[in-house]
Amino acid sequence: MSGPVEAREFLDSQPPERHVSDALENIRVRVAAGGQRIAVLDDDPTGTQTVHGVPVLTTWSVEDLRWALEQPSPTFYVLTNSRSLPEEEAAALNREVASNLAAAAERSGTGFVVTSRGDSTLRGHFPAETDALEEGIGEEVDGVILCPCYLEAGRLTADDTHWVRQGDVLVPAGETEFARDASFGYSSSDLREWVQEKTAGRVPASEVVSVGLPDIREGGPERVSEILRGVAGGLPVVVNAASYSDLEVFVLGLLDAEEGGKRFLYRTGPSFVRVRGGIPEKGPLSREELYRRRPHRGHGLVLVGSHVEMTTRQLAEALELDGVIGVELSVARLLRGEEREGEIQRVAAEMNVGLVESEVVVYTSREVTDGGPGLTGFEVGRAVSDALVEVVRRVDGEVPLAFVVAKGGITSSDVGTRGLGVRRAEVAGQMLPGIVSVWVLPEESAFPGLPYVIFAGNVGGPDSLARVIQILRED
Repeated sequence: MSGPVEAREFLDSQPPERHVSDALENIRVRVAAGGQRIAVLDDDPTGTQTVHGVPVLTTWSVEDLRWALEQPSPTFYVLTNSRSLPEEEAAALNREVASNLAAAAERSGTGFVVTSRGDSTLRGHFPAETDALEEGIGEEVDGVILCPCYLEAGRLTADDTHWVRQGDVLVPAGETEFARDASFGYSSSDLREWVQEKTAGRVPASEVVSVGLPDIREGGPERVSEILRGVAGGLPVVVNAASYSDLEVFVLGLLDAEEGGKRFLYRTGPSFVRVRGGIPEKGPLSREELYRRRPHRGHGLVLVGSHVEMTTRQLAEALELDGVIGVELSVARLLRGEEREGEIQRVAAEMNVGLVESEVVVYTSREVTDGGPGLTGFEVGRAVSDALVEVVRRVDGEVPLAFVVAKGGITSSDVGTRGLGVRRAEVAGQMLPGIVSVWVLPEESAFPGLPYVIFAGNVGGPDSLARVIQILRED
């Protein structure tokens, strides 16, 4: 299917949803009884958008992973930030994490399953990462579950096509700006054809297994389990899902197949993770929850690295707020070696002056810069991210910092790990339902108890960034 469709009409044409009573509680109980941990390897930190009360690691030594496996939460995240790396490096990193995870599990006597959490608009290193994970774990898997849906942001799969909601219409993912990504572009919206495209024909579309909405909604968990029990040889399995009820039915069938001995890797968006872990929905964090470990003092810092169109619109509205100072970081100057340090010094100085009396938004210049000859898109992104990290490191320690917001996946990863020194944190919950995650920084970080807001580049409405700033600074 090609071309946009009217969302309501298209979704109404599908079989009616199947609602299984107490499905999520059933999943939670089965996950706990089975004793397996769910390790979510997140290729940027925005994947915690749908969960709460789970640990997140930014390092992956065997001891760190053993610690995570032994926490009360059956679900934990490992922030790999692999989307910021070239494919070969990303694969090597995933192989290392999986190998360490297998060693940690053996030491702790704990079983595990792995979710490779990727972008809900299909950007990322597939199949390189799932191939590397299977190699690192050291066991062959029966199949790779492909479930990119991110329902809160309007990304869903039906008729094997992945759709992106834009207003009242659904647009095939391959026809959106995301498919034109410089590093991870693609043309196929049908996920079976997307697999064929991404594997360069190694896995033909005809061999990709599909769990359709009719299977889920008419056949229920039994039909899902039947399909999955027949999967072998590591084949990809496309999961159609347009609602949380669809995901719940699928996961019930998945658990049945896994309890019967099948082993799968998962390559998914964020919505799947919450259901697979049996994590209940939780409303937006209250002000008391945001500042439960660190009193609200001083002003907040917002860092914007993402360049997608929605981020640029959100940035414009945020800069219109009273009491907000904008400081632009010139990408062109950063890429001219002799001007780089001077540009960072200027931005840091303006930021520190501004934080005395206002919220400060440090944002990269909006023009698209290719870096000229000799620089890849990854290298330009790395140079910009390194500069934002350096700006954070130069925050004046004498000026109280109330909160930090990072906009963009690579930005939020690097600011958290290298700018704020996070090794372990807690995903406290969400600021805006299902799309903006908050980590509370631990005691050993540079800013103990600080609310650190992870805001993906491609989600929310035009006023979402402004709303987040207003909530965080509200007296």
